[in-house]
Amino acid sequence: MDTGSPIDRASAIVYAPADGDVVVTMWGEIDAALRDRASEAMSYVLNTHGRVVVDVAGVTFIDSSGIAFIIQLYMLGEEDGRDVVLRDPSPSIVELLEMIGMGGRIPVERTGASTGPIEVVGAR
Repeated sequence: MDTGSPIDRASAIVYAPADGDVVVTMWGEIDAALRDRASEAMSYVLNTHGRVVVDVAGVTFIDSSGIAFIIQLYMLGEEDGRDVVLRDPSPSIVELLEMIGMGGRIPVERTGASTGPIEVVGAR
């Protein structure tokens, strides 16, 4: 996995290609302290092709800067004609997106605990 600079294992934003997609994985507390990591991930996404998957399954806390990062990735995809999906968001992340008027705009991918079929909700 391409992670750019060294990361704190408790909270992180990492990015890598996976099966033709670009996967941005976030976990732990996503806040302004990860601004540099978010910038690196955005640069990586800008220089790649394919669907963008934002995996937030491991996020335990997210502030406005983390939500803004997700929205920036979505807007980049809109501009480039690329699909952007949010993978396994917690109910609180979904609720935050709804509160700011983004509810239902970013397609949600639910993988569940198994390796079974993936459900995509709200696809364009």
